[in-house]
Amino acid sequence: MAGFCDKAKALCLLLMTMSYGLCLVSVSAELQRFEHPTKGDGSLSFLVVGDWGRKGAFNQSEVAAQMGRIGQKLDIDFVVSTGDNFYDNGLKSEHDQAFEDSFTKIYKAESLQKQWYSILGNHDYRGDVEAQLSHHLRNLDSRWLCLRSFIVNAELAEIFFVDTTPFVKSYFSDAEGHTYDWHGIGSPKAYITGLLKDVELALRVSRAKWKIVVGHHAIRSIGHHGDTKELVEKLLPILKANNVDFYMNGHDHCLEHISDTESPLQFLTSGAGSKAWRGDIKEANPETLKFFYDGQGFMSVQLTETETQINFFDVFGNVIHSWRTTKLLYLTKLRLVNAELGDQSM
Repeated sequence: MAGFCDKAKALCLLLMTMSYGLCLVSVSAELQRFEHPTKGDGSLSFLVVGDWGRKGAFNQSEVAAQMGRIGQKLDIDFVVSTGDNFYDNGLKSEHDQAFEDSFTKIYKAESLQKQWYSILGNHDYRGDVEAQLSHHLRNLDSRWLCLRSFIVNAELAEIFFVDTTPFVKSYFSDAEGHTYDWHGIGSPKAYITGLLKDVELALRVSRAKWKIVVGHHAIRSIGHHGDTKELVEKLLPILKANNVDFYMNGHDHCLEHISDTESPLQFLTSGAGSKAWRGDIKEANPETLKFFYDGQGFMSVQLTETETQINFFDVFGNVIHSWRTTKLLYLTKLRLVNAELGDQSM
């Protein structure tokens, strides 16, 4: 009977997601994989926003309006949410009106009626985590897809969503009066070990031209929270070893671009979907800091086989930082050869 229920749930998710051209193709212990097609010309574009769910307050509605405008201009394929989807303490239940008040009624532009791939933030863990992961919310608004960790295969890019909140030791040892919903985590050490193993394997066998990892917490940041030392120690070496191009996050309520000192990896913070923290800046390394903005806004990503264009927008829809990089095709082919050699040695 349990097996039948599992299959029924999987079929239900498949039918719901197919309406956006999305298809769930496999399920593992931690990482589910979804297929999302590119445009007819093989290109891909999407928006990235984080730390937003305040029922329209703190300029959330204004940011959403500009997202709609830019989304139409770029003909986006989907939206990525970097977490802290509902303030201050996540959702109370799957019937919490905050879901519609902070999501459905805010992001109503036609261009934003695309699949939303969302990850949990620390504020989401202060509520009913299972509510955000539930099928009920997908029934209320079929754009919504939130899981702990998963993969989106968008043909020329693979996006690896990593549940970073359980990495942060202080949430367990010094919660500062907050209550976190750790149901489904079990032993944090075992959970993190298993997740890192899954992520490392998925990155190693990836044939994507662009590898993107999304987490809520920053690896590198000069914002309020700064670097997340647990991610620097545990996740960053995996990203470098597997030629990840971009790490995208929220958590710090700002827009930010930092380059790695030892690899082509770029750290991109988009956590300015509503409330921002003016003037809360740590000391910066001028050699690695490309851009920092302590106001509200969001980010766009445009990909082709050989080029990426990153734009940051403020609350008025103005481009306040642009960055472009190219990738020679022979480097992509070299990656594939190395990955195949690695598979043969396993």
